[in-house]
Amino acid sequence: MIQALELRNVGVRRGGRRLFSDLSLTLKAGEACALTGANGAGKTSLLRAVAGFVPLEAGEIAFGGADATEARGGGLHLVGHQDGLKPARTTREELRFWSVWSGGTTAAADAAATALDLTALLDLEVRRLSAGQRRRLALARLLAAPRPLWLLDEPLSPLDAGWRARFGAMMQAHLAGGGLILAAVHDPLPIKAKVLEIGA
Repeated sequence: MIQALELRNVGVRRGGRRLFSDLSLTLKAGEACALTGANGAGKTSLLRAVAGFVPLEAGEIAFGGADATEARGGGLHLVGHQDGLKPARTTREELRFWSVWSGGTTAAADAAATALDLTALLDLEVRRLSAGQRRRLALARLLAAPRPLWLLDEPLSPLDAGWRARFGAMMQAHLAGGGLILAAVHDPLPIKAKVLEIGA
């Protein structure tokens, strides 16, 4: 569905303050880009603008010829800095909910749990998980309901070195299959990626 992501002279204003303007980027299938910049520069706002949750002040966002509404509705995942998980649900309930809601299956959710070593945690309530375990649960939806464009906000921050490397391998496999990744980061991604500095 999404073969490319194009930002053309994009500008965003939040709370009466211009975060950035004239921002351009072309990302093709199989490519990743790391968004860098100081806290408050607008990295998260840009991810949310691509997902359609934040309006543009100027410019255009295109998805390589795909209809923008369809691309946003079924062609991308946004995993925010806040995991967006329901603490009272079990890990199994939460993962299966996100999988089915995103167009996947319960079988795909179980496979994602295996890939991210969540199987032993499936009967635990989400509120009992550590920060790293919660992040792995949030990232599991990427595998449970595959979509071409991954929008990731600080995806590695609560993960230890071993899991950073393992998720890096998952990111690389996604790119090898023609996927795209746009990630807001403070630390370098464990994969080859373009760098777009906001507020430079």
